[in-house]
Amino acid sequence: MKTRPVYIIGSSRTPFVKSWTRYRDITTQDLMTAALRSLVSKLHLQGKIMGDVALGALVHNSSDWNLARECVLSTELDPHTPAYNVQRACGTSLDTTMQIALRISNFQMDCGIAGGVDTNSDYPVMMQRSFARKLIAFQQAKTIKDKLKILLSFRPSDFKPQSPAVVEPRTHLSMGQHCELMVQEWQIPRLDQDELSLKSHQNAAKAYQEGFYDDLVMEYMGSKKDGIVRGDTSLEKLARLKPAFDFTSKGTLTAGNSSPLTDGSAAVFLATDEYAKQSTLPLLARFVDAQSAAVDYVHGEGLLMAPTIAVSRLLERNRLSLQDFDFYEIHEAFAGQVLCNLKAWESDDYCRRVLHRDKAMGSIDRNKLNVKGSSVALGHPYAATGARIVGQLAKMLQEKGSGRGLISICTAGGMGVAAILEAV
Repeated sequence: MKTRPVYIIGSSRTPFVKSWTRYRDITTQDLMTAALRSLVSKLHLQGKIMGDVALGALVHNSSDWNLARECVLSTELDPHTPAYNVQRACGTSLDTTMQIALRISNFQMDCGIAGGVDTNSDYPVMMQRSFARKLIAFQQAKTIKDKLKILLSFRPSDFKPQSPAVVEPRTHLSMGQHCELMVQEWQIPRLDQDELSLKSHQNAAKAYQEGFYDDLVMEYMGSKKDGIVRGDTSLEKLARLKPAFDFTSKGTLTAGNSSPLTDGSAAVFLATDEYAKQSTLPLLARFVDAQSAAVDYVHGEGLLMAPTIAVSRLLERNRLSLQDFDFYEIHEAFAGQVLCNLKAWESDDYCRRVLHRDKAMGSIDRNKLNVKGSSVALGHPYAATGARIVGQLAKMLQEKGSGRGLISICTAGGMGVAAILEAV
């Protein structure tokens, strides 16, 4: 089937802030709408019909069952623009970008918007199933006697709320606990994790000082900057932090070398070169290809190791080596996760056994890794991270004027998503 090139035209996102702070009274829908409105205004898309809009969130209220469409209707896009929801945990908005790109490439449409949002400040608080069943029965009861009987059946335990938790249902372990197992298996020292985290903060702070984020991050709720960046941190400060997931002597993951609980949203606009020319819009970078993968983490494979497989398959299909990139945007769910993935690509045994390669994929140039900061420093609103990275990398490639960049994102459920962008 004939395909055509797809381009990143522009992006916009809210500042990423720590959960339960600045955005504590903002709903998931309002937060996603904010980034969408900013993108529409920035690229003068008012009154335009998009081919489709794909948005998503890891966790949202049941009232947000039609989140994407409701967000679109709250913008100045033509209301004839369709929209749909996507959820692939932390890879959600890279997946929405991939889906929109594939549909443009296959001539299904000429333009579209991808994005994602998450806010722990708007987590749904669920009630017990017994409460829900009795409440439904009460609503269906036809007589006062029947309703009274149901009301008298309620017990104090029925009213105990269930707070959502980001844990793996099959292991009952958090992502941080799973990553602790990984860093112990791959023997990643605490110092290495702290050094990677420090570099992320330094790179992010420098990028802000240089104005790199000025046109990427919109002003929202009185802020124009991510609230997590700590350019003044140090190895000494990071070393003083206590383990956050494994409280034994083996624990090495801390609040300093892990991405914090974050609220935020991001959106990306993609189109053909013809559409961009007709609308006098810039071409920032070409979306080349993407790949998803999964591991069997229930039976011992590291929960956050799936990106190693996704990247390997993606590079094989595009006949590229791991060293053929000018930028590496490897999502920092945890500094330890990044280091485990890098070490796996350097391992002959892992590459033969898991990736089915003849030898190791090799090392990358660390000076090309997350050069504008990543999730440890910028924050990680789960479903917004992919769109944040796509917009960020597209601008980096435009400024360089040549080359290509690799994106790698780990997700809950033992999955990973990877993508390639290249300069126009």
